[in-house]
This record gives sequence, C-alpha cells and structure tokens, in this order.
Amino acid sequence: MRVFPPLLYLIFLGVFSLSAWDFDSGAYGSVADLYQAEDNAGLTAFPVLLVPMGGRAEGMGTAFAAIADDLSFIEWNPAGSSRLAFTELGFFHNNWIADTKVEGIVFASRWGDLGYGAGIKWLYTPFSEYNMYGERVSKGYYSEGVATLNISYNFLAGYYFSGIALGINLKGAFRFVPDYSDADDQGRDGANIFSGLSQSALMGMADIGVLTRFNFLKFYRSRENNTSLALTLRNLGPPALGESLPSSITAGLAYKPFRPLTLAFDFTLPVNFQDLSLSEKPYWAAGTNIALTSFLSMRAGLLGRSGGYRITMGSALNLEKIALDMNYSLDLLTQVTPLNRISLGVRFNFGDQGRREKAARVDSLYLSGLDAYAGGDVEKARTCWEEALALNPRFDPAKEGIALINHTQALNTRIMNMQSLNPE
Repeated sequence: MRVFPPLLYLIFLGVFSLSAWDFDSGAYGSVADLYQAEDNAGLTAFPVLLVPMGGRAEGMGTAFAAIADDLSFIEWNPAGSSRLAFTELGFFHNNWIADTKVEGIVFASRWGDLGYGAGIKWLYTPFSEYNMYGERVSKGYYSEGVATLNISYNFLAGYYFSGIALGINLKGAFRFVPDYSDADDQGRDGANIFSGLSQSALMGMADIGVLTRFNFLKFYRSRENNTSLALTLRNLGPPALGESLPSSITAGLAYKPFRPLTLAFDFTLPVNFQDLSLSEKPYWAAGTNIALTSFLSMRAGLLGRSGGYRITMGSALNLEKIALDMNYSLDLLTQVTPLNRISLGVRFNFGDQGRREKAARVDSLYLSGLDAYAGGDVEKARTCWEEALALNPRFDPAKEGIALINHTQALNTRIMNMQSLNPE
C-alpha cells in the first residue's frame, strides 16, 4: 500500500500529539503542554533571517542543508553554489503572517569547481499608529532586509570522489522602524521625526557551509551520488543594538535510495553567543521530494520546533528554461490556531555553460578508446584518452587506461630486451 508522504506526516503528528496529551489535567493544561512555547523565543534580532523565501527548500520543510542543489542553497548551505547544475535566476514571494510579506531574488552560477551567487530578501509589514481619538499619527512600513554575496569551491573533486565543497556567505542586514509618536495625555501629538531611527539597525554577518556527496546503498544506475552530508554555521556576527543574531549550527543528511525519491533530515542547534543560557532549544526538519515525471515533482516537509510544528506540501513544474515552485504551509509554531500560507517561486534556467555537452564528448572519447584498445590499436586508444583528459583532467578512467598502456608497453619492452640478450 502506497501512502502519500504528507499523509504520513499528518499521521505522525496525530500519534505524537495523542502520546503527549495529558488526560488527567484540564483542557487548557493539555493544550499548553502540547504546544509549549519556547522560553527563549524572540530574543534575537532580524527575524527576516529565519523566514524562508520559499522554493524547494521550504517545500521540504527547510531540510535542505545537504541537498543545496538549486537557488535555495543561498539560505541553507553556502557550499551549494559549487555543485549547481545550471546558472539560475529566481524570484520568490511568501505570504507570511497577516499582512507581512517576504520578497526575494537570487542569482547563482558556477565556473568549473568555483560557485558564486548573490541574493536579496526583504520582509515588510504595514505600520499604523492611532491616538485615543482615532486620528492616525504615524504610518509606514516596518522593514527588514538582507543582501547576500556567496562564493564556494569544490575541493578534491574527481571521477570517483565528488569532492568536499566549502562555501561562505557575506551578508548585510538592515532593520527600518517607522517614526512613532510620543503623545501626551491628550494623545494629540504626531509622530516624532527620526524616532524610529533609534530602533533601526545595520548589521554584517556570515554563513559557512561544508557539503560532500557519495554513494551508499544505491539501488539505481547513475553517475550522480545518492547520499549527501552537510554542516553549516549560519548568521555569525556581533550583536545588533544589544540583541544577539539568530546564529545556529546545522547538520544535514540527504539520501536518494531510488531515482524518483529524495529524503532529507536537518538537525539545528540555535546558539546565542551573548549568553548561551538564552539559546533556543534544538529543532529538526524532515522532507521528501518525489519526481513523478521529468517535469513534475511533489514534495512535503515537517519542521518540529519547541512550540509546535510546521507542515508543508508543494510541487514544482520544471520546463526546459523555467521552473515554477508553489508551497502550502500549515504553521502551528507557537500557536494552537492554524496559520495557512502560500509561497510562490519562479526560476529561470540559463544553461550549464556547456558542461553536459563536454561530459558527453568525454564519454564518447573514452568509449572510442576502449573499442580501439580491444581491437589492438593501442596508439588510437591513447589518443582518444588523451583528448578526453584534455577536456576533463579529472576523468580518472582515461588516466587508468593510459597508465595501463604505459605499463603494458614497458612490460613488452622489458621482455624484448630480455629475449635479445646473448649469453657470454
């Protein structure tokens, strides 16, 4: 019997909820126990850093540190740019809470083993203040934003080992608070000029990420590695106006047992570097992605955090040059009443800079070399394999073929020399 992944998450959530329910206490106590809020929640600055833009990462419950194979890498693992298949430009929109919106734009590409990218994310919500007479004395938008520059490199990459990718994000964040009033008892004063400036802020920070991929219990034929491990340190920087940044350490695992199915799990440890005792509790995220066809995939995720859960379901339509992402989230974090929201994303594919064509040419040259070697034409085999290495110096099978030719020729030369010796 095949059960759709989101249904599994709902069943898990229901069973977990019943197991945590206190039947001996009152209803209020039971609900409070089940959805106990994080004691240290809200003690860090720049919540925009914790709100996902959307895309595949959010659709998988933000369990993306070890996947990091599209533009979402810029939020979850900066090492991902050095492993991207395509150059992409993406636009994201997320309806967050009430009138709060999140907009994002990201561009990323890579040249060989060097990846690079840039992104901007902006969170904004309307702000209005009224006095006791119902007169509006202040208006504007509360805004937070973060600009990111990314660079990464994949070290030690070869044919048999995919390498170890190391990446860094340099980020600058801002917080803008509109002017507010300092009304007297009559409440007739307007907003004070520059009053919001005292709560506005600018801050710099960095992310560091490591990513590697390998094969483990792989039940399909493909050159792609089916298992990934990741470690990230996010939002490392000094306090902003006395408030710690939402720094965290995340360990991620992704596994693809079969070609259509991808599973991912992240474990995150929040760290308050000003006072470790004020750090939030660890939390986890699990996600799955199923490629139904070459152009349509479905995904689901569950984020488990102190105070509740966030269940996400989504889909992606991948056409030749454009991909559309849509996610639905049922957010139960820190509240019993459900919060439903939608996020949308569009990604434009600008190609792979000829990498796939080059790989196909390398494969063709290698196979031609094998045919020549099997037919006894050793020099033609050497020529084919040398051409393959000129296109891809890390194509180890061609290196092994040339080494075999050299060893065989050296052995033949030695045998010929031994046969030509005349006894004294």
